[in-house]
Amino acid sequence: MGRFIVFFGVLVLAIFTQPIAAQGSNTEKSEQGYQLYLRQLASEAKEMGYDPAVVDAAIATATFRPTVVKADKNQPEKKITLDDYLNTRVPDWKVKQAVSLYEHHKALLDEISNKYGVQARFIVALWGNESNFGKIQGSYPVFSALTSLAYEGRREALFKKQFFAALSIVQEGHVQVDALKGSWAGAMGQSQFMPTSFLTYAVDYDGDGKKDIWGTPADVFASIANFLASEGWDDSYTWGRQVKFTAQYHGEHSGLDKDKFVPLSTWQARGVRKFDMSPLPAVDVKASLIMPDGPSGRLYLVYNNFHTLMKWNRSSYFGLSVSYLADRINKGY
Repeated sequence: MGRFIVFFGVLVLAIFTQPIAAQGSNTEKSEQGYQLYLRQLASEAKEMGYDPAVVDAAIATATFRPTVVKADKNQPEKKITLDDYLNTRVPDWKVKQAVSLYEHHKALLDEISNKYGVQARFIVALWGNESNFGKIQGSYPVFSALTSLAYEGRREALFKKQFFAALSIVQEGHVQVDALKGSWAGAMGQSQFMPTSFLTYAVDYDGDGKKDIWGTPADVFASIANFLASEGWDDSYTWGRQVKFTAQYHGEHSGLDKDKFVPLSTWQARGVRKFDMSPLPAVDVKASLIMPDGPSGRLYLVYNNFHTLMKWNRSSYFGLSVSYLADRINKGY
């Protein structure tokens, strides 16, 4: 679900201009209204130049999925602590699997790591967090999910954009319509890319003519690495570190805003120390201070690579879970 959250960093409230959408915007959605909306989408796609055969095939398989609309409207709001989140997202069994799979794919991972300039452990950590190493990719037909969410209307423009991108994926021959499955929100494959992310970052690393993020490890790993590299990853350093405060510092200047991204020497002067209370490294690296659970919770200085992870998923909890798993892989467990 990583790329889904990135695209939802800014919620787009669609303004309906077509009679069909306008009618449905103030009334309960119906199967009849959905079928009318599908015909409208098909017409618009063909006018945009999409292959009519691809459009017709996609529309023919689409069915109204009220469950995805319900899931979108009722995403959990319960606040959990970072400790709870890490225990759930990075249990010991997942770390063991990550280390084992890292070793199993080491030659391929090292090759891709060198090509893209992204440490292999972060590729595996994102793979594990997004799809449990490919085991949980979602079983929702993507065209059904995207058209249902577009028809629901709150973010019609966003999901229509994803729908058209999904048509492009099929039209380019990367996957067949009936095999295009994903999460309830349309995130796809072992990397859980939304369709627009697929078009931007997916890679045909094995050269078979298909960007197969569903079943080809080389394509999955290269696509993850390509995203990170494209968004500013630097493999000359890591993601950040857990820290503590001296008695006189209480966490001012925290946050990921650019004006709070300052050198380690500044944080040292303010009263931030390594977790063992020793001085911060005397290196020319900038960092942001984050306190996911406030000053009494875990405290971190995070570097530019963490900012890149936040472009994947705008949750600091998610970024820390990926970073934590990557560190555990690096330690061998």
